[in-house]
Amino acid sequence: MTAVSFGLIAAGVLLNTFAQLLLKAGTNSIGHFEFALARAVDIGLKFAVNPYILGGMACYAVSLVVWLMALSRVEVSVAYPMLSVGFALNAVLAWWLLGEPVTLQRIAGIAVIIVGVTIVARS
Repeated sequence: MTAVSFGLIAAGVLLNTFAQLLLKAGTNSIGHFEFALARAVDIGLKFAVNPYILGGMACYAVSLVVWLMALSRVEVSVAYPMLSVGFALNAVLAWWLLGEPVTLQRIAGIAVIIVGVTIVARS
């Protein structure tokens, strides 16, 4: 895998991770809600103007372009498993930025993911 290919994959992973964190921050700021027809417009407007939600959507849009560029250079059977690194990064950043718990069980799962991605990357 070339440095450019790896960079594109890494950028895609980071953008997806940031998108998830921004979307969670947005839903935290909006609060718990139920999808009900009577509140659909109200909730939709809250999402449409929330800067965290908009930032998350922008990260997803850019990540799509970056991911397409990565897939044009790398086999999908190699590139796709690399997205799993995002699970580990997301757990650490959610703990740090959002105060979400990281239990021993989650740490063990993250370790398994990292080992698996390393095996795939070396193949």
